[in-house]
Amino acid sequence: MPSFSQLCVDASIVVRLVTVEATNPTQAIWSHWRNEGYLLVAPRLLRYEVTNALHQIRRVGELSDRSARAALRVALDQPIEFYDDEELHPRALDLSSRLNRPATYDSHYLALAEHLGIEFWTLDERLYNSVRHQLPWVHLLGTTS
Repeated sequence: MPSFSQLCVDASIVVRLVTVEATNPTQAIWSHWRNEGYLLVAPRLLRYEVTNALHQIRRVGELSDRSARAALRVALDQPIEFYDDEELHPRALDLSSRLNRPATYDSHYLALAEHLGIEFWTLDERLYNSVRHQLPWVHLLGTTS
């Protein structure tokens, strides 16, 4: 069994999970996490970010209205435990300042993972590259570091 029984995931992973063919690496790691019994967690913000990302993908014509709605249903049905802890906001603000982040959205995921003492996984290379040296528990999906 892995050293962490919970993992924090961000919207980038869920969006890729529901918009790319089932044979993609994101689907494989998602299935692995599920089969290994990991509890996947995220701030409630994930639901809003996924909805917005699907809207943006639809706007540029990469998804039809029907496909975007279907992808949203699948995304919202994923077995993720959502946190809406008021204490995440001040910590996200602090982390954003310390890490020189342009916005606090990503920092909410970091604050949650830090609070729970668990790994955080993302597909956002800019986020990963900007924090990986200071936060070794942040991982980019598709890398081994």
